[in-house]
Parts: sequence; C-alpha cells; structure tokens
Amino acid sequence: MTDWPVQPDSRSCGATSVAVAGWVSRPGSPAPTRAEILALHRRLTGHRDSGGRWQLPWPRSLGTPPWAVARELGGRVRWLRRRGSGYGTAKAGLPRPTPVYVGSRWLPRHVVLVVDEVDETLRVYDPARGRVVDVDRSAFAAHRLGLSGWDVPWWVVTPGEPAGRGAAGRPVGRPGR
Repeated sequence: MTDWPVQPDSRSCGATSVAVAGWVSRPGSPAPTRAEILALHRRLTGHRDSGGRWQLPWPRSLGTPPWAVARELGGRVRWLRRRGSGYGTAKAGLPRPTPVYVGSRWLPRHVVLVVDEVDETLRVYDPARGRVVDVDRSAFAAHRLGLSGWDVPWWVVTPGEPAGRGAAGRPVGRPGR
C-alpha cells in the first residue's frame, strides 16, 4: 500500500482512520474514497450507528467520538491519559489496526491508526499527512508522539470483531454495501 488516503477535511481524521482500518484488513481492495470517508464521518457523528442503534450526539465540528469508532469496529475504548500508560507500557499483541486518539495535555484532537509493530517501533498511519510514520513505543509513555503536532495519547480503541467489519457486519469504510 503506497497511496494512503489523506483525510478530506480537518474533522474527518477519525472516519479516515476507520476507513483505512477496513482497507488494510482487506488486501487488494481499493483505498477508501473521499466520498466514502465523508459518508462514514456523517454516520459516525450521527444519531444512529451503522447498526441503527442510537448513539450519543456529537458535533461533527469536534471530529469523531471514540465510542462511535469503538462501535463501528466492534471494540472498546481504553483510557491512556496517565503518563506512563498505554502503548509505552502495554503488552505487545494488541489487534491491528488500532485507532489511537492523540492531542495536547488538555484535549484529544486527532485520530491516528497503529497498523503494525516491529520490535519497539509502532507503524502509525497519520491521516492528516496521508502516510505511515514510525513511532517508538517509549514515545507513547513519555507523551512525545509528534503526530501532526500532537504529543499526548488519550484513548485507544481496541477492535473486538475481526478487523475490517463494522458493527452491522459490513466492511468498514464502505457505507451501504
């Protein structure tokens, strides 16, 4: 995979990360399009999830709520805000791909996607840049991520269902299919 998608606007990093999670889980499939990512963003920030269940309202201008990403991927949200928590000290072997919310010390502002891990290095897809960057595991523990200007990990969404399947059993990032 060489042509990684760039998020279509400043609010759709979460939807882009979810769409890319589905894409990397289906080798040989086409990359998600701008239209698919924006449709997914509307669904993730809407009143109902992909399975038709009600979800807490969330202003689209604030990006994608972590609980919506967790529902779409069939997973759960883990809090990483304490210094020394999260990937820096977590056991290896979390499922891939794994969305991670990052931000400042005051607020989560961006969603990235851990797509692989080699030794102590995480391969992280950054939707703002449209590419995969290497991040040392110790950077998570020390809050020195440097991902599109954000350093502090806030939440990780650990997928629970087979990667690439949404809450309704449809492939992630392919609304209505």
